[in-house]
Amino acid sequence: MHPARPGLPLCRGLLELGLGLVYPNRCQICHNEPSSAALGFVGDRCRRSLRAIEWPFCSRCGLPHSTATTREFTCSNCEGLSLAFESARAAVVAEGVALEVIHRFKYDRALWFRPLLADLLVTAALPALAGGGWTAVVPVPLHPVRQREREYNQAELLALPLARALGIPVRRDLVRRTTATRTQTHLSRSERSRNVSRAFQPARHAHMDGDSIIVLDDILTTGATTNAVAGALKRCGAGRICVWSVARAILREPPMA
Repeated sequence: MHPARPGLPLCRGLLELGLGLVYPNRCQICHNEPSSAALGFVGDRCRRSLRAIEWPFCSRCGLPHSTATTREFTCSNCEGLSLAFESARAAVVAEGVALEVIHRFKYDRALWFRPLLADLLVTAALPALAGGGWTAVVPVPLHPVRQREREYNQAELLALPLARALGIPVRRDLVRRTTATRTQTHLSRSERSRNVSRAFQPARHAHMDGDSIIVLDDILTTGATTNAVAGALKRCGAGRICVWSVARAILREPPMA
């Protein structure tokens, strides 16, 4: 585990005090119930509306399944697909409060939601990942132009607490985004795959020797972006690769590209 920094509790306390002065201690979703900076300014009632992704789900893409089963299975959407990662999982369904929080965190600089998103991710992922021999967390990189515009990479901010909980590093030096692709939000499954097919490349001098890597993103929709990142990691020598995200979109069309 990484050692705690001596000044961190004081800094966190000052940050929460400052946020409390700017934002009242109310839920920033419904604006009716109390909350705090430590809770990401999301109240208990809004938190209870989040739908956790629990078994049963596809062992490859993590798509929830309504039929009860005690055996691992692969959904029909994944059959015959060639994927660069071995499995994908998410903490909650991307709907309602979860979707609003992620979009505001990602596009509106609503960084006060980070404690909630990090808690959802770590709570779901840590039991599944602990003791698995993972060597690093790789957040999905932004193109430099997009990162300058946004001023931060939301996937990186979420990768840090997960890596800290696992006692492994966050690696930003393995994959680079070489194409400033258009946003995936309104694209179909096939369009998403084409949009990112050549967007990621191994970073210069990046080399791994069969390392086991966790690719981290905020939201998984079709899996096209994380699959492209995993492919770049494979080209620089990665071994096992799994994907984790905070939220997972449930699509009517086949979810993987």
